[in-house]
Amino acid sequence: METTMGMSLVLIVLVVYCSSATLVTCSAAAGFRVELTHVDAKRGYTAAERVQRAMASSRQRLASFAADVAAPVHWNTSQYIAEYLIGTPPQRAEALIDTGSDLIWTQCTTCLQKRGSCVKQGLPLYNASKSNTFHPVSCNDTLCLANQEHTCAKDGSCNFGAFYGAGDATGSIGTEVFTFQNGSETLTFGCVNDLAITEGSLDGSSGLIGLGRGPLSLVSQTRATKFSYCHTPYLRSNATTGASSHLFVGDSASLSGSSPVMSMSFVESPKEYPFYYVPLVGITVGNTRLSIPPTVFALNKSGDGGVIVDSGSPTTALVDGAYDPLTEELKRQLNGSLIPPPAGSGVDLCVALVQEKTVPSMVFHFSGGADMVLPRENYWAPLDNSTSCMVMDHSGGFSIIGNFQLQNKHMLYDLAKNQLSFQTVDCSSL
Repeated sequence: METTMGMSLVLIVLVVYCSSATLVTCSAAAGFRVELTHVDAKRGYTAAERVQRAMASSRQRLASFAADVAAPVHWNTSQYIAEYLIGTPPQRAEALIDTGSDLIWTQCTTCLQKRGSCVKQGLPLYNASKSNTFHPVSCNDTLCLANQEHTCAKDGSCNFGAFYGAGDATGSIGTEVFTFQNGSETLTFGCVNDLAITEGSLDGSSGLIGLGRGPLSLVSQTRATKFSYCHTPYLRSNATTGASSHLFVGDSASLSGSSPVMSMSFVESPKEYPFYYVPLVGITVGNTRLSIPPTVFALNKSGDGGVIVDSGSPTTALVDGAYDPLTEELKRQLNGSLIPPPAGSGVDLCVALVQEKTVPSMVFHFSGGADMVLPRENYWAPLDNSTSCMVMDHSGGFSIIGNFQLQNKHMLYDLAKNQLSFQTVDCSSL
């Protein structure tokens, strides 16, 4: 279901090295292995600038969420962009990867032919008329009906509408060959002929690839029952070190190695919500378990509250009932080491860069005994040449565990078992 959604950022990029001569059928049995590279590493930003961009983007997303907390569906943007091939002969395209929605769509040349509205992108618009493998989807097709906002065109084909907090996308539903790093798959997708969204929302990409729970997502269409991702340290320059993160879809998604594997069941949520809710029950800072009532993290029957692990959010944001005791305990433990944050930074806690080692580790406790240890570098980072600050924020409606906190954590979403597992690893070694 595509409903009103806020803008968030994505921390995933699919970098595809295949051509039309190397198309291989790829199924969930074999699985996808996709290299991930952080866009900011290619743009010459300093470590401090990356942190500031992440914090600013997170706040923009949270502000959009506040407009419709009752149906928290999000749209990832800004940080990582997916590169892939579409059609025969192949045409280059780029997309944002979204764990909070299902539909796959790309802007098409029909937005010009039908006098629709297109958003500026870095690549030419996809032209279905130049592909031998594009086929329109019938209005009575199961995947057409999976779009709640679908209509029938005069020729019996399927039209769709997707409505987000940042704007609207409309167009036609079709099937096409999508080529990824290790093969290709025929997917049902939206060919957008009218896109009216907030400027900059797509960050120059062509569209969106959903990884949510619904039938139209990449995961569902490839018949995969699991996927995983693992991000190398956020402040490492992948462009200079060569370190890569990865996304795995299908049987290639698995955890291995000597470090302990922690697992938990997803929290049951309303069927129309595509988010992956998790049972966070407590937080420890240093050796101190914070006094936080369990209700602070609970997802109630009306769909409010709860905690999600979000592949699209750069930083963690906690509701005030958790954020306030967290910051108070850090103030107590750091005491004389704290210094005023840089003007206009919007962060709450900072120390001099030379005092960064005084910051304690943190632990997220989940029900069933799954503990996620966050070393200092997973929630504290340089904000300028002399100041290091906490890279976490507060949220009004529900809590989000973002990717900055998940550096070097291999996250496995097992949909068959309805379970999330994680393992601390060197993500660049996968």
